[in-house]
Amino acid sequence: MVLTVLCALASLTVSVNYDMTDYLPEDAPSTTAMEIMEQEFEGSVPNNRVMVYDVSLQEALVFKEELSAIDGVSDVTWLDDAIDIKEPLEMADPEVVETYYKNGHALYSFSIRDGEEVAITTEIYELIGEENAMAGESLNTATQQTMTGKESMFAAALLVPIIIIILVLSTNSWIEPVLFLTAIGVSVLINMGTNMFLGEISFVTQSVAPILQLAVSLDYAIFLLHRFDDYRKKVADPHEAMELAMKSSFSAIAASASTTFFGFMALSFMNFEIGSDLGINLVKGILLSFLSVMVFLPALTLLFYKWIDKTKHKAFVPSFSKIGSAVVKVRIPSLLLVFLLIFPAFLAQSQTDFTYGIGEQPETTRPGSDLLKIQAQFGENTPMVLLVPKGDIAKEEKLVQELERIENVSSVIAYTNTVSAAIPPEYVEPSVMEQFYSEHYSRIILQTKTKNEGDEAFQLVEHVQTTAEAYYGEDVYPVGESVTLYDIKQTVQKDNKLVNLLTVGTVALVLAVTFKSIAIPVVLLLTIQSAVWLNLSVPYFTDTSLGYVGYLLISIIQLAATVDYAILLTDAYVEDRREMSALAAIKKTLNEKVFSISISAAILSSVGFILWMTSSNPMVSSIGLLLGRGALLAFILVVFFLPAMLLVFDKWIRKTTWKANFYKEK
Repeated sequence: MVLTVLCALASLTVSVNYDMTDYLPEDAPSTTAMEIMEQEFEGSVPNNRVMVYDVSLQEALVFKEELSAIDGVSDVTWLDDAIDIKEPLEMADPEVVETYYKNGHALYSFSIRDGEEVAITTEIYELIGEENAMAGESLNTATQQTMTGKESMFAAALLVPIIIIILVLSTNSWIEPVLFLTAIGVSVLINMGTNMFLGEISFVTQSVAPILQLAVSLDYAIFLLHRFDDYRKKVADPHEAMELAMKSSFSAIAASASTTFFGFMALSFMNFEIGSDLGINLVKGILLSFLSVMVFLPALTLLFYKWIDKTKHKAFVPSFSKIGSAVVKVRIPSLLLVFLLIFPAFLAQSQTDFTYGIGEQPETTRPGSDLLKIQAQFGENTPMVLLVPKGDIAKEEKLVQELERIENVSSVIAYTNTVSAAIPPEYVEPSVMEQFYSEHYSRIILQTKTKNEGDEAFQLVEHVQTTAEAYYGEDVYPVGESVTLYDIKQTVQKDNKLVNLLTVGTVALVLAVTFKSIAIPVVLLLTIQSAVWLNLSVPYFTDTSLGYVGYLLISIIQLAATVDYAILLTDAYVEDRREMSALAAIKKTLNEKVFSISISAAILSSVGFILWMTSSNPMVSSIGLLLGRGALLAFILVVFFLPAMLLVFDKWIRKTTWKANFYKEK
């Protein structure tokens, strides 16, 4: 308890990182490009926009000065940076003009100093008022910083009562749910506090890890106390009953924790370090939950076992004694249905339309509604900065002209077309020069008409890169949100194969050691993996995009977290199978274990759906939806598909299991 209090206080000192670019590998092209730009130039990519309604050119220039005057705002770009607005606008390129000024509305691009997004965007809101609009990458970061803490508290406030209700329904004592939650809650707080040694955690870890740890490891506490309750009926001394309960439940809890542990461990091998950050936290959390259940919970239970006796109540849920017969009757249709679905599901889940960033803000938030207002007037717009070697102005001028001709590039701002290639740099004011030239590089700003990600945006990134390399070789560096997301795509797609292979391999190894069998791991993994494929195929069939990071995390988390259901059912089946026929054993196992599995699935599913409903972060919200749906699908397949598989492959299981000692029918 002392450690818990200290860690609860320590957790307040852990900083949260909301910038996805920080989690790219150090050798990623966009990471290298960003480091060079930070060394060579002040400011960064103008990745934020403000739209001001109904202003004249003169009023728009005044507003630009006011926006530039805000401390932390830099690189404010508007029409006067792209053309000479002293000349009639009719003489300028209409496409360039309408990138910045259209129907009397002005659109500005600018950058915001890292680390102060909340304060600076608040000041900009005060400047523009309710009637104008702002959108951008820094604003999204500020929104997440503001909302994550509130939403985590709101999710917990909803979740804890729901879990308590589920646990009350699943136990025969009013005090047992409190013991469950205390044991796991202690491990969650210690886990959060020990993050201080990591320095900082990602926003995904902050939002997902504590709640996921609670949901995944509650099973350990439930299993131990159920065994303790069983031995209390056989042994008079509570201490002896707890010793027996700890001994008999240790292997099952250790096996359950091991599959989850190794599944989450695979995340730590991701090159995209948000997965690694989450993986390390969940691995640490599983270890702490296991220790808490095997060390802290027994001590806590023996201290309050009299309260358990005094708060006994009748069972609220009817017996599941007939479910075995019902499931066995539909075993053939269950097998056929799943085998018909898993092949198209496997193909569909890899053909989903993926997003690689956090996604767009919900329309119900101001950033979301403001983005729609800006898009309604000016369409899609994503800025990109290109750094090329300084020195050859003629070459730079040719490159700029070629960039201007690329489809979906609406304007290009560079020294050669804004000041003039004919004017030597030494004759230009230093403040103007600093926008375009550093000691070693020339900076070219492109405004593009694509979204920040997608096939069109990524093709444009490749086109710009190829065009610049034709002039300067490999010494060119594109920077911007679409460039970063392009690198995230390349990184996480490589991670996918490695992490999935590691997860399946390690879980299969744990299952093989646990059951001393070759066939059982195959049957169990096919069951849970089918649930994963069905879950991840839904976005394809509903024509909705899916965050790739969420897709990758859930393909690991669902397997690691829900394979416990299959372990619990199969472990009981193997034990019963030694005393009776396969059909009788599966009926008995289902009658006794479906209720326990349903409790675990209900808790994990509740966690997922509450994350989905409460988070305004599209990435966290999609992880929640996938988790909630995945837990339900895993439960359905474990109850209906797995028993059918165990019956069909009973002979194969018997032959490939060491010392199976199955009952032989006469």
